[in-house]
Amino acid sequence: MADAGAAPATPAAGARGPARALVTLPPQLRRGEPFEVRLLVAHAMETGHRADSQGQRVPRDIVRRVECRLDGEMVFAADLQQAIAANPYIAFPLVVQGEGTLVVAWSGDHGFAHSVSVAVKPQ
Repeated sequence: MADAGAAPATPAAGARGPARALVTLPPQLRRGEPFEVRLLVAHAMETGHRADSQGQRVPRDIVRRVECRLDGEMVFAADLQQAIAANPYIAFPLVVQGEGTLVVAWSGDHGFAHSVSVAVKPQ
């Protein structure tokens, strides 16, 4: 698999640190043939059940929703829960008929929302 794009996103107000995602596509795509999109979101996925070093509860801070759109059309969506591990990894199949732009967006607790775009260029 080749890295098709990784871009830092600007954190929303109140978000802890920059949000990043790595979207990976196969190096060669063929029109009409399925391939796997791989997504890794860098996020702590804090459950809200842990205490910090001073005994204070660490507030929940998780990615709640991931959406992927190809040229504006929804091709994948997932609602995540607090049982998901830190740095969620998601993979899903996709078939394209032509070139386009895949936009991956994720949002969560405390109002953060980020996205990254990747060019899809099948042969």
